[in-house]
Amino acid sequence: MEYGSEALARLVDEFSRLPGIGRKSARRLAFHVLKADDDTIKRLAEALTDVKSRVVFCDVCHNVTEASPCPLCSDARRPDEVVCVVEEPSDVLAIEATGEYQGRYHVLHGVLSPLDGVGPDDLKVKELLARVREAAPREVILALNPDTEGDATAFYLHKLLAPLGCEVSRIARGIPVGGDLEFADQVTLGRAIQGRELMRR
Repeated sequence: MEYGSEALARLVDEFSRLPGIGRKSARRLAFHVLKADDDTIKRLAEALTDVKSRVVFCDVCHNVTEASPCPLCSDARRPDEVVCVVEEPSDVLAIEATGEYQGRYHVLHGVLSPLDGVGPDDLKVKELLARVREAAPREVILALNPDTEGDATAFYLHKLLAPLGCEVSRIARGIPVGGDLEFADQVTLGRAIQGRELMRR
């Protein structure tokens, strides 16, 4: 047995299934858990259980929340005339941290990726279109990662949104190609929001 313990090997396997965690990192995490005191492990277990039992998706923007609509959608101070479309809930946190954007959000929960079998029906595209038809925002910002899938999704959405009468823009290319919004520094991401450009038909 690789670790001398089936339970430890199983924990390493579970950690290694997490995104961005390789086998070495999984081993480090597993041995950290093994060395931690009982209270630490109890808090970790409770946090994992709580996040699965308490966190839901907002019925309006599809961001994570514990009550729907979420605090961002419930905030009457935020203007309805601009909607920022992002891939994942973590992107909302990244943009909010810049302090440069005060409007509404819409979380797609992914991007188009035919090779991975992800099509429009797997994303919150229908919900976005229904929301734009109903609320008639002045502008929809496509704040998608500047990679192949993000670009393809942006062009697809632009094609669907343009006939609905709103302006469609993308955040400026201050974000490096192939980069993730989640890992961008606040200044770069803030400038990308400020320097967004309208997409032309």
